[in-house]
Amino acid sequence: MQLTPLFTLIGRALVRTVLMLWLVASVTFLAIRALPGNPVDVWVQELQGTGLSAEDAREQATRLLKIDVDQPLWTQYLDYLGNLARGDLGDSVILSPGTPVTDMLGERLLWTLFSISFALVIGFLIGLYLGSLAAYRRGTWVDRLITNVSALMSSIPAVLLGIVLTFCVGVAWDLVPIQSLRGAYSPDVQPGFDLDFILSALAHVIAPGIVYILVSFGTWALVMRSNALSVLADDHVGQARARGLSERTIRVAFVQRNARLPLITGFAISMGFVVSGSVLVERIFVYPGVGQLLADALARRDYTVMQGVVVATTITVLLATAIADALYGWLDPRTRIEQHA
Repeated sequence: MQLTPLFTLIGRALVRTVLMLWLVASVTFLAIRALPGNPVDVWVQELQGTGLSAEDAREQATRLLKIDVDQPLWTQYLDYLGNLARGDLGDSVILSPGTPVTDMLGERLLWTLFSISFALVIGFLIGLYLGSLAAYRRGTWVDRLITNVSALMSSIPAVLLGIVLTFCVGVAWDLVPIQSLRGAYSPDVQPGFDLDFILSALAHVIAPGIVYILVSFGTWALVMRSNALSVLADDHVGQARARGLSERTIRVAFVQRNARLPLITGFAISMGFVVSGSVLVERIFVYPGVGQLLADALARRDYTVMQGVVVATTITVLLATAIADALYGWLDPRTRIEQHA
């Protein structure tokens, strides 16, 4: 069996992944340091509030934070890459001094995945169903309604929808006690695998979950409609009808299978952008996920946390892309590598 082509593809994929990770890490390093202010300046401002002079505050901040922002940029860059190569994202210097960034990410990532993953899956399934329905009812009022609503919802930014939803449901109409649903669970509930905690966590995830569902299903519905219409126009569908196959068989075996194939791989890639897409929504609902962590780190110029979140996001996107490629090859035999004995 010839494995050389397979090893070549795997090697190229690894090289591309490493280069992409290095590029993103380097751009992030430079972009963060181009922002006005730094961790030492933030800490100095807080220390000066205690009555210290600017010089004493800066000296104390440099000693406490164990960071020297006056080092040459290339020295900081080489130290950063060296730590990154060892899998060390460093410790937080402002938000939680001395706490490893990996620990902070691990704790917050669970909440982000919990709040977004189920919502994205539900939005994806709704989009597939509505897109298929619109394609089968092409030209009818059902098609026009689904298409227009999907186009409208896909064009609304998640942050805007979150603000409108919060105002209408929680303030103007007073239907939901939105203030008490902020955070990941109620303050009077102890975390643990019991019914009270599970119900509280589910209640607090409803608001951001609805936002993610509403902003995501429209895109999938429009793409599914377009793909289904393209498949319906193919010759093999006409041949299937000529052979006397039922419309249900044609829909399931021909149309839906081929139309949803590109969407499944696209959904796998979109899961990699879970973190980056959660920043503003989690900020609105004060949800303790990775997006909220990144927003706090940006506000207080915590270099290591900002770098860690971006690197973690990049890794998830790269992994999701690799999984999508493998998934597409598994679902569509035409794209698989032909191996000859």
